[in-house]
Amino acid sequence: MREMAYYEAKLEALREIMAADDRVRLIHETFLGLSSRRSLFGEIEKSFPGRVVSPPISELGVCGLATGAAMAGLRPIVDLVTASFTYEAWPQICNEAANAFYMSGGRTRAPVVFHMIHGLRGGGAAQHSHSPQAMLWNCPGLEIVLPSSPRDVKGLLKAAVASDNPTVFVDHALLFEIRGPVPEDDEPIPLGQADIKRAGGDVTVVVTSYMVQRSLGVAEQLAREGIQVEVVDPRTLVPLDFQTIMASVEKTRRVVIVDECHHSCGVAAELAARIWEAGYDKLKAPLRRVATLDVPVPYNK
Repeated sequence: MREMAYYEAKLEALREIMAADDRVRLIHETFLGLSSRRSLFGEIEKSFPGRVVSPPISELGVCGLATGAAMAGLRPIVDLVTASFTYEAWPQICNEAANAFYMSGGRTRAPVVFHMIHGLRGGGAAQHSHSPQAMLWNCPGLEIVLPSSPRDVKGLLKAAVASDNPTVFVDHALLFEIRGPVPEDDEPIPLGQADIKRAGGDVTVVVTSYMVQRSLGVAEQLAREGIQVEVVDPRTLVPLDFQTIMASVEKTRRVVIVDECHHSCGVAAELAARIWEAGYDKLKAPLRRVATLDVPVPYNK
């Protein structure tokens, strides 16, 4: 087992994916984020000539291009940079790609990966910090992936590209420098398989994306106070491994849901509703949500 940075594992996954399947194309702007690590991407462009496109900035256009290419038999990955720009491409993601299989009577699929970076980070402000995964969850036909570690980003990216369904791959900028163990093998991590990041018996924390790392830090602090937190990372919202979540809730009988979407109608709200409907009688205390305030993200130098 090696230790790698998140961005290194992600780049390795992309290299292996493109080497194994010549149908994969990349339409990118900042697949490795906006820092100096962008220079590392030159290796991919040199290794796979003609298969990497750096288009003008038009989210609606590039998502339409990628969706059409997927319907024609390719497996494109399209990078939208920030998840806030998803709204510019909404018709292609939610009305075309998500519905292609259903509207064609099962004759046409759109195996495209929509890659984006969500969440709060330095300088993002109100127009570059959105977390639209809850809204995308309301578009049947899309798979939604939220990795939280180097191991997960590699395995889940491979599974997303291999999927025959359109998949939204939601990264977080603050994860890119996180380091962690990554297996030597190149096996994908199946979509719909939650992961117990930390075992505990006192309270369950269901958490996604970068908030997994923050929650693990808090869990270590609470352990010193005698409180054992079980950290459950769904890893994918669609498909959702609700069985693993409920098994943990039934074990600890207390649950906190942590997510970076807004408090109203966010991922935490949906998970809270499902847990309450399925197991309100199992809880010793009311469940709690920890989410972002329902206000635009402020900016201050």
